[in-house]
Amino acid sequence: MARIRIAALLFPPVGLIWLWRKAKVALWQKLLGTLGILLYSLVYATLIVLFLMWTSGLEVEWRGGFPPVLTFHKTHPDYARLEAYRARQTNPPSASTIQTAAWHHAYWTDFRGPNRDGHYAERPILTHWPVSGPALLWKQPIGGGYASFVVAEGLAFTLEQRREREAVTAYDLTTGREVWVHTYPARFYESMGDEGPRATPTWHEGRLYSLGAMGDLICFTARSGQVLWSRNILKEHGAANLHYGLAGSPLIVDEKVIVQGGVGRPSLLAYHKVTGEPLWQSLPDKQAYMSPMRVTLAGERQVLVVAATRAVGLKPEDGSVLWSFPWAVSYDNHIAQPVLLSGNRFLLSAGYGTGCVAVEVEKTGGAFQARPVWRNRNLKNKFASSVFWNGCIYGLDEDILTCLEAATGERQWKSGRYGYGQLLLASGHLVVLSGQGELALVRATPEKHEELARFPALKGKTWNHPALAGGRLLVRNAVEMACYDVAAP
Repeated sequence: MARIRIAALLFPPVGLIWLWRKAKVALWQKLLGTLGILLYSLVYATLIVLFLMWTSGLEVEWRGGFPPVLTFHKTHPDYARLEAYRARQTNPPSASTIQTAAWHHAYWTDFRGPNRDGHYAERPILTHWPVSGPALLWKQPIGGGYASFVVAEGLAFTLEQRREREAVTAYDLTTGREVWVHTYPARFYESMGDEGPRATPTWHEGRLYSLGAMGDLICFTARSGQVLWSRNILKEHGAANLHYGLAGSPLIVDEKVIVQGGVGRPSLLAYHKVTGEPLWQSLPDKQAYMSPMRVTLAGERQVLVVAATRAVGLKPEDGSVLWSFPWAVSYDNHIAQPVLLSGNRFLLSAGYGTGCVAVEVEKTGGAFQARPVWRNRNLKNKFASSVFWNGCIYGLDEDILTCLEAATGERQWKSGRYGYGQLLLASGHLVVLSGQGELALVRATPEKHEELARFPALKGKTWNHPALAGGRLLVRNAVEMACYDVAAP
C-alpha cells in the first residue's frame, strides 16, 4: 500500500488506476475508464518530458533504432572545448613525425580501405587485446559529422563541422596534432542525424579530394592543404540536396574523380582529377548515400553505383550504363556499400525491413544482364556495410552481428548487440566499433559468435567508420577522436 501511495504521488495516473480498480462498477465501465486513464497517462507523461526538455536539458537522440532515446547527454560537438584544445597546440609538428620513411607509403587512402571493402591487409594486427583495450596513442576533441579517416604520408585526413563552417583537416598520425585545416561556409543539419558533413575524403597521388554535405567538391595538395580547385556540384547543375545530405566519397578512376550528386539530372559526375574540368555526366536518377566503387564484374572493369531505386554498372570511360538492377528501400535510404562476393556476384543489403540480395552479372553476346541469385531478410544493413571473408558475409543485421553463407544466404549465426556501429576485417577478425563508441574484437568464423574483447573507446553515439593504417586504428564520432596501436609485435 505504501508503495502505491508513493507511486501515486510521483505519477498521479497510478493512483487513478488503483482507485478505479476498487470502484464498484460494471466490467465494461472499468475497461472504458482504464482506457481513459491510460490516454490521460500518455498525455501526462508527454507533458513531463516536454517540461524536462524545457527546463533541464533533456534531449531526444536518434541512435539508429526506434524509438529515439531520451538523454541528458546527447552527442553534441563541443566547439568551445575543441577551439581551446587547438589553441594550446602552439608548437609546429616536427618533421620527424610526419615525414618518417615508414609513412611515405599510402595504404588506407579510400573510404573503408583501398578497395572500399572494409578489408585491412597491410600487416597483421594484435588479436589478443588487454581488458582495457590496445594501447591508446592519443585522444582529443573533434568537430561534428560522420566522415571517417583516410591516411597517407603520415597524415590522417577527415571532414568535420566547426560551428557554421565545414572543415577539411589533416592530423599528424603519430601525435594527433592538427597539421592543417581548410574551412568554408557550409552547415548541413537534419533532425535525426544532426549537423555536419557525411562523406570521407579520398587521397590519391599526393592530392586530397573532399565532398561536403552541401556539394562542395575540393581538391587539395595533401601535404600542405593548398586548394588546387573547387566547385559546388549541386549549384552548378541546379540540383536539390538529398534529405540526409551528400554522403558518397569521391572515387578516383584513371584521370577522373567521380562523385554522386543529389536530386536532379545528371546525378553522377566525372571531373578531371588534376584540373577539375568536367569530363562526363550520367544518370537521371536521384542518388543515395553509399559511395561509388571501382569493380570488375563479368570480366569488365566498371563503376558500381547504388542510386535511389536501382544498382547500376557504368563504363568509367564515358559513364554509359552497362546493366541495371532494381533495388528499392523505404525512403530511398541505401546506405551500406555493396559487397563483392566473386568475379561476377555482389551483395546488396538495406534496413527498413528490406533485407539482402545476391546479384549475379553476366555478359552474353556483348550485352550485360543482372539477376538475383538469392534473396532474404537474414541481413539488414541499415548503416553498417558488411565484409566478405572465406565464403561468408559478416555484418550487422540492424544492430545484431550476423554471419551468412555467401553462396546460399543461409544464416550461420546471429548474436551480439553492437548498436548501429561499423566494422572492418583484419587478420581474420572483425574490428567492430559499436554505436555507443565501444571497440570489440570478434573472431571471423562461421562456427559461432566469439567476441574476444570489448572496451569503451569513445563517448556518445558513434556512426563513423573506423580506419586502419600501419597498425594504427583511428576512430571518431561527432565529439572526439582517438588512435589505438593494434599492430602485432
